[in-house]
Amino acid sequence: MKTVRELPRRVREIENLLIPMGDGVRLAARVWLPPDADASPVPAILEMIPYRKRDGTAARDAMIHPYLAGHGYACLRVDIRGSGDSEGVLLDEYLEREQQDAVEAIEWIARQPWCTGRVGMMGISWGGFNSLQVAARRPPQLGAIITLCSTDDRYADDAHYMGGCLLTENMTWGSAIFAHAALPPDPELVGPDWRRLWLQRLEAHHPWIERWLAHQRRDDYWRQGSVCEDYAAIACPVYAIGGWADAYTNAVPRLLQHLKVPRKGLIGPWAHAFPHLARPGPAIGFLQEALRWWDQWLKGVHTGVMDEPMLRAWMQEPVAPKACYDERPGRWIAEEAWPSPRIQLRELALNDGRMDPRAEDETELGISSPLVTGSGSGRWCSFGQDPDLPTDQRADDGGSLIFDTLPLPERIELLGAPVARLVLAADRPQAMVAVRLCAIAPDGSSRRIAYGLLNLTHRLCHDRPASMPPGERVEVSVPLAMLGEAVPEGYRLRLAVSTSYWPIAWPAPDQARLTLVTGVSRLLLPVRPQSAGDHALAPFHAPESTPAALATTLQEGESSSTVEHDLASGRRRIRLHYDYGLERIEPHGLETAEVSTETLTIRDGDPSSPETTAESRIAHRRGDWSVRIETLLRLTSDGLRFRLQARLDAFEGEDRIFARDWVASIPRDHL
Repeated sequence: MKTVRELPRRVREIENLLIPMGDGVRLAARVWLPPDADASPVPAILEMIPYRKRDGTAARDAMIHPYLAGHGYACLRVDIRGSGDSEGVLLDEYLEREQQDAVEAIEWIARQPWCTGRVGMMGISWGGFNSLQVAARRPPQLGAIITLCSTDDRYADDAHYMGGCLLTENMTWGSAIFAHAALPPDPELVGPDWRRLWLQRLEAHHPWIERWLAHQRRDDYWRQGSVCEDYAAIACPVYAIGGWADAYTNAVPRLLQHLKVPRKGLIGPWAHAFPHLARPGPAIGFLQEALRWWDQWLKGVHTGVMDEPMLRAWMQEPVAPKACYDERPGRWIAEEAWPSPRIQLRELALNDGRMDPRAEDETELGISSPLVTGSGSGRWCSFGQDPDLPTDQRADDGGSLIFDTLPLPERIELLGAPVARLVLAADRPQAMVAVRLCAIAPDGSSRRIAYGLLNLTHRLCHDRPASMPPGERVEVSVPLAMLGEAVPEGYRLRLAVSTSYWPIAWPAPDQARLTLVTGVSRLLLPVRPQSAGDHALAPFHAPESTPAALATTLQEGESSSTVEHDLASGRRRIRLHYDYGLERIEPHGLETAEVSTETLTIRDGDPSSPETTAESRIAHRRGDWSVRIETLLRLTSDGLRFRLQARLDAFEGEDRIFARDWVASIPRDHL
C-alpha cells in the first residue's frame, strides 16, 4: 500500500459538524473538504454508518475520505441516529427512519455553500446496504452510488437466513451490534449532555436478534429495505463491488441483471473489506477507481469508466484448501453484459456416486448426516484477518452423499451460480439440505468452491413455508453461491449433499433422513469459455491511500480459535476468542479495548443440543473518564421453540449505572 501525503488539493477537516433532521435530532459528521470549497464548490460524498466515526472506523476513514477530498470532493462520514456522537436512539438495522435521515442529510449537504448540489453515497456492508436503500428513495441530488459487500435482499442473502435456514451468524452479528450500539457518545465532543444521551440509548436498547428470530419467513419486515422488491426504484448509476471470500457476492450479478440504470460490477478475490485494504490479494487501487466513477457522474468528466465491460471479475486458480490466504492466484476477466450470453450451463446427471453427462437408471440413496457435518465450513463471512475460510472438506464429505466426475479431460472455468436440482423425499415434515461443490485435487484434497442451503419447507417460496409430505418425492432447486473458479485438467468436481451444516446453520428440529433419487437429479454448471479480450484489459492501479489515524498499541491482543470434541458424549465445542488489545487514538487520546468470545456447542445425534453463547466487553477511557459495556447472548432450542437470554451491563468508572436482562421464547415457524 502506497501512502499518499501530497494531493492535488489541500484538505481541511471539520471534526464534528452537526446536521439537523426534521424532527430536531442532530446527526454528527466528520468532514474533509478543500479549504477553498466555499468559493469554489465541490461535489459531496456521503458515508453513513453506526460504527462510530471517532473511534470505531477512525483509522480506515482517514485512509479513504481525505484522499477523495484531496481530489476535489467534500467527504462526510456520518454516525447514524443513536450511534457514535449523533443524537437519538438506534432501534434496529436499516430502518425507514435511517433512510429518511439519509435523504434529509443529502438535501442539507446539497444546500451548503461548499457543495455544487451533486452528492454521491458510498459504503461497505451497512453503508453498502443503505446506499442502495437511499438510492431507491430517489433524492434528486443523489448523482450515483458505490455499494460494497452488500445485498439487495435482506431475507434471503444477509446474515440472518439462507435458503430459509437460520444462520448462526445471526448470533455473531447480533452480539456485536448489541454491545457496540450501547456505547455512549464522546464527552469531549458532546459535552456534559453525553450522560443523558447515553442513558437515553440504554433505556431504549434491546437485543435486535429477538426481532430477527421472530420473523422466520420472508414478510414485510424483511421486504422493507430489500431493493430487490423494486429494482426500478433506483434511478442513479450504481457501482456494485464484492469479493469471492465475502458472503455478499451474489448481489453483484443480481444488480447487474435487474437494474436498468448505468451500472458496473467488480468482484475480486477479497473478503469483507475495501479492495485496497483486503485479503486475500491482490488488492487494487480502489480509491483511484472510485475517483473515475465519481468524476464521471458527479463532475461530468468523461473518464472512460463506462466504456469498459459491465462486469470485471478475478478468475481464481486452484490452491490447496486452507483457512486463510494472503493471495489468490488468478487473472482479471470481463463480461460485456450480465447475464453473459457467452456462458453456457453444462448439465451433469447425478448417478450412483458419480456425476456424468448422461443420466443412468434411477436409484435411491439415503442420507442422515451427523449433526457435526460442516466442521470444515469456516465462517459464514470471512473478514480476511482470521482463519475463517473453509478447510479440507474430506471429513464433511464423509457425512454426505457424494457424486464425483471423472478426472477432467481439460481445464474448465466456472463463472456464475451453479444450481442443484434434486429429486428427493424426507421422512420428517421438516428437514434441510446442504449442497457443496468441491474441487478434488489429484492428491485427494477437497476444496469447497461454492455451497447452498435449503430449508425444505421453503422449497416453493420463502413467505409461505409448507411442511414436507413424508415419504413423497419432490423436486427442489438449490442455488449455490456465485463463483469464479478455474478447475484444471486432471481434477474432479464433487457434489456433496448433507442434511446438516453446523456451525453455519441451525439444524432442523428433528434429525431427518433424506432419500435422493439419482438419474433424475442433476447439477447445472456455468461454464465460461476463455476470451482473447481478457488479455487486453487495462490493469488496475496499485493500492494507495492517505495515512491512517495515528494510534498507539498499549497492550497487544491475543485471539484464538479452538475446537473440542468429547468422544464419550459426542459433544463438539467451538470457541472463538477475539482480544483486540488496548489502543490509544492519538489525535484525541481516547483509549479503547474490546474482547469478545463466541462458543458454539452441539452434541451429535441430538437436534435439541445446539447452543451458541456470545459475550462482549468494550471499554473506553480518557484520563479520569471511563465507561464499559458488558453483554451476553445465549440461544438454545428444542423441537418447538428458540430460547433467547440476553444481559446488558453498563459501567461509568466502576459503578454499574444500568443493567437489564431479557428472556424470550420464540416459536419455531417451519424452521
